[in-house]
Amino acid sequence: MKVLVIGSGPIVIGQAAEFDYAGTQACKSLKEEGHEVVLINSNPATIMTDPGVSDALYIEPLNVDFCERVIKRERPDALLPTLGGQTGLNLATQLSDAGILEKYNIKVLGTPLSAIKKAEDRESFRNLMREIKEPVPESWIIQTDDELQAVLDVVPYPCIIRPAYTLGGTGGGIANTREELWETGRKGLKLSMRSQIMVERSLLGWKEVEYEVMRDGAGNCITVCNMENLDPMGVHTGDSIVIAPSQTLSDLEYHMLRTASLKIIQSLGIEGGCNVQLAVNPDSFDYYIIEVNPRVSRSSALASKATGYPIARVAAKIAVGKTLDEIDNQVTGTTKACFEPALDYCVVKIPRWPFDKFSTGDRSLFTQMKATGEVMAIDRTFEAALMKALRGLEVKQKDLRHAKFAEVSDEDLKQAIKKPTDERLWALAEGLRRNWTVDEVNRISRVDKWFLRKINGLIKMEKRLEAAHGAESESLGETIQEAFLIGFPSPTIASILQISTETIREVGKQFRAGNTAPADGNWETQAAWEIERQKVMPVFKMVDTCAGEFESHTPYYYGTFEQEDDAVVLA
Repeated sequence: MKVLVIGSGPIVIGQAAEFDYAGTQACKSLKEEGHEVVLINSNPATIMTDPGVSDALYIEPLNVDFCERVIKRERPDALLPTLGGQTGLNLATQLSDAGILEKYNIKVLGTPLSAIKKAEDRESFRNLMREIKEPVPESWIIQTDDELQAVLDVVPYPCIIRPAYTLGGTGGGIANTREELWETGRKGLKLSMRSQIMVERSLLGWKEVEYEVMRDGAGNCITVCNMENLDPMGVHTGDSIVIAPSQTLSDLEYHMLRTASLKIIQSLGIEGGCNVQLAVNPDSFDYYIIEVNPRVSRSSALASKATGYPIARVAAKIAVGKTLDEIDNQVTGTTKACFEPALDYCVVKIPRWPFDKFSTGDRSLFTQMKATGEVMAIDRTFEAALMKALRGLEVKQKDLRHAKFAEVSDEDLKQAIKKPTDERLWALAEGLRRNWTVDEVNRISRVDKWFLRKINGLIKMEKRLEAAHGAESESLGETIQEAFLIGFPSPTIASILQISTETIREVGKQFRAGNTAPADGNWETQAAWEIERQKVMPVFKMVDTCAGEFESHTPYYYGTFEQEDDAVVLA
């Protein structure tokens, strides 16, 4: 069978390389099954458009005219639309509406277009949720300026504007006044492919949780991974710090939301990957369904790497008719894709914003995504994964200290904690550093107390290291070792202890050469020696999709400061 795959086009704000990752997996997966792959993608600077990934490659604009020309020349038997992000999904819908798929007798693989429309069209989705008795927030569907004008004095403020069929929340936002609703609403109507927006009751301050779900054509369903945003509702999930698996949900809440996600994917008839976003009241068991992405999404790339479960690869095989119990788990080599991944570690994703290049840009975050990338860190605990992710951001701040916030007044700091920006994490840390209580910071930011307590633990370790400056080597050694074990790297420990980089470098050379401890009486030199002596060297733990329950043939590894090493030494 000859399959046309639509790529995701150029890397833009709101859609970056995660869809290149998914699309490349899909092309390889289809070729594994013996199918011929025709790829159309306008971006040559991707792995997906490398020679060998597809059998025929067209680097052309992703619009209906060029796509029809490719179809006319290649005459594919089928189209796979759900692995090129929102761009691919929208183009497939346009091809269907224009009658081109019917004209050339092209079958849509995987999730049917009817299910895609039902999930993407705000009104259809809202009606379906009510049919299956899943709660959705009070909302108004708007398709014209006149309809928008009619609800300006009806909706409760603040409210959320969500356009249909747009990428990364483009055209959406939060309106606090009727003027803001009018301005943002009209913009959303223009940018929506269907000239449709949904104005929704605000759930600002609620927890935001996502479930990555897989379903095959036979109706088998699994949840690959659930993820929890550190930022409460009101920030696009692509701009939120995300933790997998969820850390603050009770067992009852976890299974309640899992059941709802499985019910939704079944009712939509999704075949492949699907992302369900939910809002959870932090003070009760109430929840609402926010939206569903009936495709491999931005979060799917994160979930794939976090669990070792190749969502796009499996989704492509489901699209050509395989069921989950027929698809091998590539990592273990012994289990099938219907086995739900188990995580015995914590994953933290922090978005990477371009504000270091656009210094005058508006740093505030809301429902329209602004990040251009992200980093992901894996470790045994949330604290260690957070510290590792901060180092991976490639910004000036390598830990939870930020000179900017150390100098601001309490009132300005409260505003920095309250208003979501790319720097709010450091503002939260500074508030706790000033001995503000977890309850107080939670009240200002609505960030869950569990995360604040963990961040506070890191701040307390900072203070212990600061207090250890000039201390005797025995007590200093204990503090340094505990700092290593909680996730502090040696450069951060040295910086807090006010030890120069030159001293660390020189003492490190002496230590590795096997020399004895210096006896010059200099505290800085002695402390640097203690860091080298107490340094906990990283060991390596497995990501194997099954938390060690089965033997794994091709796992991958992450480093952590512990004693036991899972890495297999090759002969």
